[in-house]
Amino acid sequence: MKISFSTLMTCFLGLTILQTTFAAPSAPEFSISTLLPTHQAVNVLHARARPGSTSSSDDEPPRTGSGGGVMRSGGAHGRNQYELSDPPTDAISSLQFAPDNSTRLLVSSWDKHVYLYDVQEEGGANLVKKFEFQAPVLDVCFGQDDSEAFVGGLDWDVRRLDLTTGEQTVVSQHDSAVNKVAYEPTHQLLISASWDKSLHLHVLSPQDRSMPASLAIVTLDEKPYAISVSPSKLLVAMSTRKNNLYQLEALLTLAAGKNGDRTTAEPWQVRESSMKFMTRAVACNSDDTGYASSSIEGRVAVDWFDPSPESQSRKYAFKCHRAPIDGIDTVYPVNALAFSPQHGTFASGGGDGIVAIWDGVAKRRIKQYKEYSASVAALSFSKDGKYLAVGVCPGFEDGKEPADMTGEVKVWVRELGPDEAKAKPKSKK
Repeated sequence: MKISFSTLMTCFLGLTILQTTFAAPSAPEFSISTLLPTHQAVNVLHARARPGSTSSSDDEPPRTGSGGGVMRSGGAHGRNQYELSDPPTDAISSLQFAPDNSTRLLVSSWDKHVYLYDVQEEGGANLVKKFEFQAPVLDVCFGQDDSEAFVGGLDWDVRRLDLTTGEQTVVSQHDSAVNKVAYEPTHQLLISASWDKSLHLHVLSPQDRSMPASLAIVTLDEKPYAISVSPSKLLVAMSTRKNNLYQLEALLTLAAGKNGDRTTAEPWQVRESSMKFMTRAVACNSDDTGYASSSIEGRVAVDWFDPSPESQSRKYAFKCHRAPIDGIDTVYPVNALAFSPQHGTFASGGGDGIVAIWDGVAKRRIKQYKEYSASVAALSFSKDGKYLAVGVCPGFEDGKEPADMTGEVKVWVRELGPDEAKAKPKSKK
């Protein structure tokens, strides 16, 4: 595989710039054009096509429903998909649907804002509120319900946001940018990850949501790139291709009685990534049995929590989000992953502007949608599986920074048919 020098440099910048740019939590004016976002700081990778070569299961894309290979689907986006008005003005860092069956959607952006939308139906979708922060927002998640959110960004703070009043409360502060936040409602546990190589475990109480009942700071060996929570597990993907798996009950026990104390946590399991290049995204599946992860080199890996040899023999990785251009296999980063809560299938979004839905058990691609106008930065399914939100913005895959992102940043919502994300039955031979 041939990797360009510019790709290596942009990856390096994406990993280091956040910790070297700011000497203090307060920062001067900056934007996506002056500070590359880590979630988009990846150029196109190029690999020489190998006509006629055979591949192992790691090198093959899953089968399509009709038995063909991966190819771009034609046709328009269709009437079942619509664009939200009043989108962010800079790159999208994350988006998430509410944890209940409401149609509220949160979107965070490098324009220093968090956007709250209601995506009921085409023509009825609207921007409910927009909340301003001191610095670019790198991640946002809902809390216990659709009235609260938690935010992390370049100001180093983990903040609770009251979505009704707009009140912001600092829950804890890291020693560098907060790149990921996740909330697990059953345990009422808020987890934040930072470039300072730490996790903050915030155990929240129903009585006072603005202050954690206990707070533990867990030191990590490496920088965390992505995190995901399931009903019982926490997955932390780090540099050097290491994935730490934690039991949430063990983390709760560890955090009990702590008041900002620094500690270490022995992972339940430590896994090495099945992929050779930097991890871009991770997502735990809806039935709490495993997870998917993606890399900057156009691959997705599927793995299971069960450490038994039988379960581990089922894990695999496959190529995706690639396109042959002039005899060159053009490889795009897979920026986003999201599992359908209803069907257990998952969606992937890449720098090629493509969204595909996969059956991870059957190793089969179920659906692929028409190419979007720019890189897919984030994905989220609604709780009932009816909607799929797609965040689209320039991702620098061509090595060029847009002078102006006006009209380039979009949030699309696709209303899915009852079986659109459902796994297809195996065909009888």
